[in-house]
Amino acid sequence: MNTTGNANVIEIDVIHLLKKIWQKKVLIIFSALLFGVLSLLFSAFVLKPTFTSSTRIYVANQTTGNNNLTAQDLQAGSYLVNDYKEIILSDSVMSDVINREGLTISESELRSMVQVSIPSDTRIITVSVNAKEPQNAQQMANTLRVVAAEKIKVVTKVEDVTTIEEAKLPNSPSSPNIKRNVLLGAMIGGFIAMALVLLLEVLDDRVRRPEDIEEVLGLVLIGVVPDTEKI
Repeated sequence: MNTTGNANVIEIDVIHLLKKIWQKKVLIIFSALLFGVLSLLFSAFVLKPTFTSSTRIYVANQTTGNNNLTAQDLQAGSYLVNDYKEIILSDSVMSDVINREGLTISESELRSMVQVSIPSDTRIITVSVNAKEPQNAQQMANTLRVVAAEKIKVVTKVEDVTTIEEAKLPNSPSSPNIKRNVLLGAMIGGFIAMALVLLLEVLDDRVRRPEDIEEVLGLVLIGVVPDTEKI
């Protein structure tokens, strides 16, 4: 690979750099293992586990006076799903949940613990709550479902909001993902070690190979005098 700047040309021997990386493979593997172990310890003993509990509801059609759905009804329903999400995450719903559960957090803090997902072309809403304790995640998710259903009925005048699944007690934490963190830490450690090896090799301007003489002096190498002490 050549990097040109004015009259100077710097040649980088890619094969030599790859060989250098191979020579330092022990250092790179050690760095990857070290970062992987650090990620494991940090995930297991520093990060606090978070539990997620989810509940699902179905929002029925608006009362139209007949049982036939028109294209306009379907289009209006697709637009309403975004309204449902905004209603669930509104301050009034968050405030009602806080009051019912006796929480000491703000609406924005509770909102940051809530995730609302609505698959396309459906009116099925999944509401998930993240909490430090599994019981709290389950209870807040169920309370949020009840409050959100009441609010959706009042605001959008829908016929009914039906519970598909109640929130269940989570058996295991949803985060941190220890396996993913360890793998990511090992990859970062290996990448840092390789980058450091390459950087030191590129910045090293010492003449250690016959090819270095040609690159530095711009002269054609005729021959090499062997080191008789090593023979």
